[in-house]
Amino acid sequence: MLTISQLAAYAGVTVRAVRHYHARGLLPEPERDASGYRRYDAAAVVELVRIRTLAGAGVPLSRVRELLTAGEEEFAAAIEDVDRRLRAEIRERQRHREQIARLAAGESLALPPEAAAYLGRMRGFGFPDRLIEIERDSWILLAAQMPAEVPVFMAIKHAQLDDETLRRLYLDIGDLIDCTPHDPRLPALADRVAAFIEAVAVGSEGVPDDHPVSDELVALLDAAFVEFFPCAPQLFRLLEERGWTGWTNIRRLETTPAGSR
Repeated sequence: MLTISQLAAYAGVTVRAVRHYHARGLLPEPERDASGYRRYDAAAVVELVRIRTLAGAGVPLSRVRELLTAGEEEFAAAIEDVDRRLRAEIRERQRHREQIARLAAGESLALPPEAAAYLGRMRGFGFPDRLIEIERDSWILLAAQMPAEVPVFMAIKHAQLDDETLRRLYLDIGDLIDCTPHDPRLPALADRVAAFIEAVAVGSEGVPDDHPVSDELVALLDAAFVEFFPCAPQLFRLLEERGWTGWTNIRRLETTPAGSR
């Protein structure tokens, strides 16, 4: 007859594991002898080895008892089910490893790879860190709501970076990121933004928007821009004076016909 320590040693597990299997009802707990010790026989060793083998193969402890008493066909079906679960867990772990690898490579948390590549181009063009932070947070928000559309949007953004006029406009916006609402450069910036948007509007007239962003997400993205850009409300007011409203989704203000109320 064996003590619990001897039983654990024979089966290649710890005493703590034996006690855990007792608590889970997997291994019967024998009565104590006259000396107050629990004694185990050879059958307990065999049962403990079977439990250890199943647990070591990845079988959840909640299913070990089922498999210990299962018939041949039932056992095979249960093992196949456990194998499917393990394969799914492996795929999930692999996805986790890929995310960790991207983070280790310097990419921001929750940022799609396409957006990370875009931010890298912005750094290469000399955009200030604060403006890159705005872009980063905006893409995290957008990707959370519209993940399938990210590649399409990113293609547009890369094309915009290739446009020297727009790139220069972005850089100048970045230079004003900490300016006050009364900064004398803001009206000229609003003129340039309005002129660029006007040109884009003329060029895209009649072209449908196949990937519209919801009003709620637009409002959230605009709020994020305002949070980073203290003079954004003043810039928005200046743009409205020039006939445009919004930022993430800039659109022409509707004019009221003369004499109407």
